[in-house]
Amino acid sequence: MDNRYSKTIFASFVGYIVQAIINNFAPLLFLTFQDAYDISFNAISALITINFCVQLTVDLLSARFIDRIGYRVSIVTAHICCALGLIGLAVLPALLPAPFWGLVAAVCVYAVGGGIIEVLVSPIVESCPTKNKESVMSLLHSFYCWGHVAVVLLSTGFFALAGIGSWPVLACLWALVPLANALLFTRVPIAPITPEGDPGLPIRELLGKRLFWIMFVMMLCAGASEQGVSQWASAFAESALGIPKAVGDLAGPLSFAVMMGISRMFYARFGEKIPLDKFMLASSILCIVSYLMASLSGDPVFSFMGCALCGLSVGIMWPGTFSLAAAGIPRGGTAMFALFALAGDVGCSAGPTLVGFVSDALGGDLKRGILSAIVFPIVLILAIRARNAHSPKAN
Repeated sequence: MDNRYSKTIFASFVGYIVQAIINNFAPLLFLTFQDAYDISFNAISALITINFCVQLTVDLLSARFIDRIGYRVSIVTAHICCALGLIGLAVLPALLPAPFWGLVAAVCVYAVGGGIIEVLVSPIVESCPTKNKESVMSLLHSFYCWGHVAVVLLSTGFFALAGIGSWPVLACLWALVPLANALLFTRVPIAPITPEGDPGLPIRELLGKRLFWIMFVMMLCAGASEQGVSQWASAFAESALGIPKAVGDLAGPLSFAVMMGISRMFYARFGEKIPLDKFMLASSILCIVSYLMASLSGDPVFSFMGCALCGLSVGIMWPGTFSLAAAGIPRGGTAMFALFALAGDVGCSAGPTLVGFVSDALGGDLKRGILSAIVFPIVLILAIRARNAHSPKAN
């Protein structure tokens, strides 16, 4: 690989750390927001929904506007939006008459940045002249996991030393990460996503491909399989193990994130020796096993181990689908990556929503709710087999 592109890949790794910051910092403060600004749980839930909806909208619009603006301008702007949103989180609630609308404004700004980063970072890395793109893609996505772990641990340590009331200072400190990476992205080389002079497939032609829709379903199921457990990991740790909420907030999400990161690091290290489609198929089967362990075991510790094992099983699903799509539809271009980011985000909402809906319908039985989400890894297995039948020569 051209050594210049090692800096591009490094900046992309940091881009996923930025994504982890904006997705996982604010949730650590939800109870603080409620107490400091007299905000209800419904309003807190609205912040989550707004973040998700803005990122979905950006995913959808990116297919049309990013190629016109350019990748460099778009990725730098995305990082600046993330920084401004984090700073706004600290500043705007105190400036506006209604603090809630200050939080909404900040969330909207950094959600725009997060949505663009999600669309752009994977194709930027995919376009770099690397030898084993599947391994590099898996390593890239592992940085989201390590970013998640870092945000929780460093923020918790900061609050222990400086007090929870100093959270606005920490928000501004976290904003330095996207600001520094924005500067880095102004300098690194960015290779064309499609060959020079090739604008890529028009959206209409892309949507007419059967393989695209198979991969779209794979992407949706990847997001749902991951978040169906991840979003409920804290509550599951509390209910399964009977531990305090503060401990559950750390034990549940962190065990899931660490195991998911290990899975991605493993494939990054040994990916050259393991066909990606077979690794994804084995991971999907392991995901089913982990769901059964978590939901059917009468032993609380064994159930929690199933929750952590789920993190290990889903690690390859998202980056692996990106890599298979790039290999199977090489002219997909920005539109394809944007639509797959949209599918992934829809899955990230559908998974935990199904778990919550079924749990409520069964009287708050979270185990049964998690069991219902087993449909997603099952459909993913069917989609992988359909993809292999459509592209038998591709790994």
